Amino acid sequence: MTVYTAAFDWARRHVGDGRLPNAVLGIADADGTVALDSFGGVPVDASYPLFSITKILTGITATRAIERGLLTPNTPLADAVPGFGSTRDDIVRLWHLGSHSSGISEPPLDTAVPLAEELVTRGRDFRAGTASRYSTLAYTGIAALYEHATGQAWDAGVAEWASTIGADGLTLDPDEHVPVEGAREAGLDVEQFVANRDPGAGLFARAEDLLLLGSDLLRTLRDGTPGVLTPAGLDFMRRPVTQGMARLEPYPLERGQDWGFTVNLRNRAPGLISTDGFGHGGWAGTEFYVHPEHGVAWVLLTAKAGRVGADTDQLDNAVVAGV
Repeated sequence: MTVYTAAFDWARRHVGDGRLPNAVLGIADADGTVALDSFGGVPVDASYPLFSITKILTGITATRAIERGLLTPNTPLADAVPGFGSTRDDIVRLWHLGSHSSGISEPPLDTAVPLAEELVTRGRDFRAGTASRYSTLAYTGIAALYEHATGQAWDAGVAEWASTIGADGLTLDPDEHVPVEGAREAGLDVEQFVANRDPGAGLFARAEDLLLLGSDLLRTLRDGTPGVLTPAGLDFMRRPVTQGMARLEPYPLERGQDWGFTVNLRNRAPGLISTDGFGHGGWAGTEFYVHPEHGVAWVLLTAKAGRVGADTDQLDNAVVAGV
């Protein structure tokens, strides 16, 4: 762990001074986990709500269907949801859903309206493919397309590939999990959120599960051999597709990132010393990033509402510099 001292000191410091209530930090390379520790009284195998890291996991599941010829990035959402888009003069396709460019208006995370109903009734924010605004509801559309194409629920698809790498802690139904500090004060009805089983935000996991995934993706990048994804599928997910689009809040152009297929590509981020990474963060401070050029993946699991109090660019820099 010595080469990653700065990264683990970052986590220890942020928990010690109260900016984070607790944390599990792990680092992996293509051969497996190289460092893992916890802070704030939680075990290293604690299960956390991932929030939007779920998006990558759903995206991997959909990409596996694309690899099998069951979907293409251009498949219209209306193929799976016939009632969708009846009042729109554009076509929302799978790649729009996975790049936050579908223009579907967004409900709150804890909506009590069934997500399938929200998908059809929310209306249009902008014409598909003309702008990018962050959307979690779009992943209900990805899940619908996946189920229509494969006959399998999206979470069963996640479980299928997760079992091949031993990531059996990925679940919608944890026996117990670390609670999110300040969730109710921030206006989130946690029980309703969990009940929604959201394809864009609803999964739980241990750090180990994401480290196993990170190692698998790094092996595919290093060796050119299939793992959870084929090399072609992984290249597809990492291909930027929002270049030249208008960027709407909360991810304006100056944040220095593009979207691939369900992955955040921080390819121009001003706070990073290396911009080769791809991954995703979550509402309560969770982070998962893979750096192909440096052969490293890292996971931060924590649970504080609204991602307040921690600049994880600092952590990303410390991990990359430790390689």
